Amino acid sequence: MRLTGVSRGSAWTGLSVSTTLPNPSTRPGLRLPGRVILRADGEDVPVRHIRLGLVTQVEPEDPGSPRRLVQYHRWPIAGRFVVPAGRRRAVDFAVPLPWETPVTMFGGVPLLSLRTGLRTEVSVDPDLDQGEMVPVLIHPLPTQQHLLAALDTLGFVMRQAGFQQGRLPGVEQTLPFQQRLGFWAAPLYAGPMTELEVIMVTTSVGMEVLFWLDRRLSLAGVTHQSISRFRVWHAGADQRDWVATVDGWLRHAIDRHAAAASHADWSATIRESAHVSRHPDQPVAPGYGLGGTAGGAGVGGGGSGGDGT
Repeated sequence: MRLTGVSRGSAWTGLSVSTTLPNPSTRPGLRLPGRVILRADGEDVPVRHIRLGLVTQVEPEDPGSPRRLVQYHRWPIAGRFVVPAGRRRAVDFAVPLPWETPVTMFGGVPLLSLRTGLRTEVSVDPDLDQGEMVPVLIHPLPTQQHLLAALDTLGFVMRQAGFQQGRLPGVEQTLPFQQRLGFWAAPLYAGPMTELEVIMVTTSVGMEVLFWLDRRLSLAGVTHQSISRFRVWHAGADQRDWVATVDGWLRHAIDRHAAAASHADWSATIRESAHVSRHPDQPVAPGYGLGGTAGGAGVGGGGSGGDGT
């Protein structure tokens, strides 16, 4: 599928810009190929540079503020040149996507309202011309795909998805926001928690997973939000028992944070657990807790839990 974004001819630059992606479907860490075509109308147009940028809508840290469009990554693809009057100039590119590029597709369909676009910025003295944004469809890495599929198998239902501005304490991030996927708790886990929020932060070698548990109906009726961190490597992802792994992560997080909440001072509101700044938790054996009723025995023994450092 070929997608093209075309700007309207600019009265003040005399330049039209179109950007074409032969295949808009990609994954984090891969190169995104395409072509930018510029056409000059009545006279020569001197171009200072061409840059590409990934753009999406992000929710601000202030919950009362509206979402805003954020360009979160940019690449220069051309320097100074001149587009002759009545002629076209094509610039080919193949830009590498950041490993933290947020996922917008799962199972071949969009993740709720999440969208990412590629914007073309052409600088023409003394002005700036921007082509229309071209949609980019970000599919999950295998580790992300397996994690989301395991949550679905365990009975979690996605209720919301969004990009939240800001950085997480103790987590290495290169982007100014994080992707958050919210789920209703699966029946098997619905006692200790009512909602689960999942944050995936990926690198070239692995993925850090944050489980944000929200208990609104348990622990004496007091709300308690807590975060657990786990790490998994991309290598060997297809050989891992992901249902057992994720079940082990969930049970470990539920047990640890239930214990922490039972000793908390409820005179003050707990907005998040101090455990967020900890290193990722140590490996958890498959089927951790309650006899492993959801996970069962995993392939490869105790190595199917998250790898801590």
